[in-house]
Amino acid sequence: MPDNILVIACGALAREIETLKQVNGWQHLHVQCIDAALHNTPDAIPARVDALLEHTAEQYQHRFVAYADCGTGGRLDAVLAKWNVARLPGAHCYEFFATPEVFHPMAEAEPGTFYLTDFLVRHFDRLVIGALKLDSHPELRDMLFGNYTRVLYLAQTDNAELRKQAAVAAEQLALPLEILQSGMGLLETALAEQVLHWTDAPEARHAAY
Repeated sequence: MPDNILVIACGALAREIETLKQVNGWQHLHVQCIDAALHNTPDAIPARVDALLEHTAEQYQHRFVAYADCGTGGRLDAVLAKWNVARLPGAHCYEFFATPEVFHPMAEAEPGTFYLTDFLVRHFDRLVIGALKLDSHPELRDMLFGNYTRVLYLAQTDNAELRKQAAVAAEQLALPLEILQSGMGLLETALAEQVLHWTDAPEARHAAY
């Protein structure tokens, strides 16, 4: 297996990618994560990814970006086209975790949905309550979330403690909670396809010997 494979990942996916590495034996994958807090300022994501791609251009023969579009409005794709690097499918992590076939009909049926993942449940107080200043200005809750109708937790793992934390998060937003056990969705599929592509490539076979 080649040892020069780099995955540039959103920090929100670090735990999941590490789990997939361990389960599938992908120890030849190297992962560099970008701060997940950039999701609050998605305009900054393309430049950060571009800088890492430039920095690692001579170091890694194969690279993949574990981001969806993530609110960049196509600007991330423009960066990736410059470097001829692929990314995760879809508009955001909710789509690739649930898969498009499940996510799109679900989102259209109930557009007023606030989504959670395992990562967002773990860091809800920092990334939602703190970042939106709901702790110091609770009156903002109804202004920001008054048009939402539910919280939907797309669970990557079957974890009772995370389900409890998700319930607390939904209560803080005064919204009902629903849970969908999505698993890793297309994150695992996309990474597996990249590993097979790299491993089957002539230069990868040469490196393996």
